[in-house]
Amino acid sequence: MRIELSYGKSGLPVELADDLAVTVIRKPPMPLLPDPEAAIRAALAAPVGVPALAALAAGKQSACILICDITRPVPNHLFLRPLIETLLAAGMPAGGITVLVATGLHRPNEGAELAALVGDPWVLQTVRVENHFARNDADHVDLGRTRTRGTPVKLDRRFVTAELKIATGLVEPHFMAGWSGGRKVIAPGIAHKDTITTFHSARFMEDPAAANCNLARNPLHEEQLEIVGMLGGALALNTVIDEARRLSFVNFGEIVASHLAAVEHIRRFAEVPVPERFRTVVTSAAGYPLDQTYYQTVKGMVAPLDILAPGGDLIIASACSEGMGSDEFRAAQQRLVAGGPEQFLAEISAKRFAEIDEWQTEMQLKPMRVGSIQLVTDGLDADERALTGVNLAPSLPAAIAASLARSGERRLAVIPEGPYVVPVYRPAA
Repeated sequence: MRIELSYGKSGLPVELADDLAVTVIRKPPMPLLPDPEAAIRAALAAPVGVPALAALAAGKQSACILICDITRPVPNHLFLRPLIETLLAAGMPAGGITVLVATGLHRPNEGAELAALVGDPWVLQTVRVENHFARNDADHVDLGRTRTRGTPVKLDRRFVTAELKIATGLVEPHFMAGWSGGRKVIAPGIAHKDTITTFHSARFMEDPAAANCNLARNPLHEEQLEIVGMLGGALALNTVIDEARRLSFVNFGEIVASHLAAVEHIRRFAEVPVPERFRTVVTSAAGYPLDQTYYQTVKGMVAPLDILAPGGDLIIASACSEGMGSDEFRAAQQRLVAGGPEQFLAEISAKRFAEIDEWQTEMQLKPMRVGSIQLVTDGLDADERALTGVNLAPSLPAAIAASLARSGERRLAVIPEGPYVVPVYRPAA
């Protein structure tokens, strides 16, 4: 059997012996929109819970449209122009429209990368396209603190002061917030570092409800909803794509209701029931653009945990073409390697504000508690490999052969699309 994992821009094939019992876990076939542009324009004309965008824009002089950064394969090239054209046709001046890259605490997207992210030269020529910088205090408006957990709420001034506030994005499983998109594009997307580092503190991240595909009592989701309320509301354009990154769903409307409608669509495909657990699980970090760094690779380690047998091997393939990630993440990994998982968790548990990017190291502790992580990559140098804190395998076939030998079994699970699919253990009745 030949299976290709999502890996970098080209994929990573693996040949599996005929005598193996291979369970391939992927989304069921998803419906596709035959005319994406027409579907987008229809969504703008018939939104969820609000009047048509043209009516909302009438008489308004400013709009801020949030887009996700380069780490997400959002089809910006399909919807940004129709969005902007609708605003212009309603009388809004081009100078009043800003497209803001919701970087969170990630690096900015600039030059050719920004052009690729936007995907349409007309957008770059017509309106301002700018990056969010979470560490620039003066760029943010302080809205106070949330009532329940006291999270400091500081958001990008360009979004807060815009007459129309529109978040756009991709709705997919997220290993802390349950589902990406919607309210998450606002916080942490265009939040100040104090807001983000509160969200990513152990107080939130060690909560069992802060998990893939879960919104119920999820502390991150609840805080995000409260932040939307503190803003006075917002709008959202939500997209869902299939494994080949074709458009399956799009809607527009009030941010909370429209996002939940998109969640209900993707949930039927992204959550895949599996009747058994495995001592060998092979997965990916979803390929480009998500697997450019080891930092983002951790998402692929967390997604399949429900089907990994205790003590089993989680084999993950990730290109890591840009290396580890930020300097702050490297520093966190150094602390993990030097002191071990228990000491690292003890250090972070007492903090109100997490150190920048140490939360991804914290998330890596979750698969490390269950089994052994085997990383297959050609994108890290020797020093970076030592910082991963996991086992490095010379190749995917070698990692699989070694795991099967350790388990004494001839069965394994393979998840080609990585964290975009979340297997859920549901034993047969």
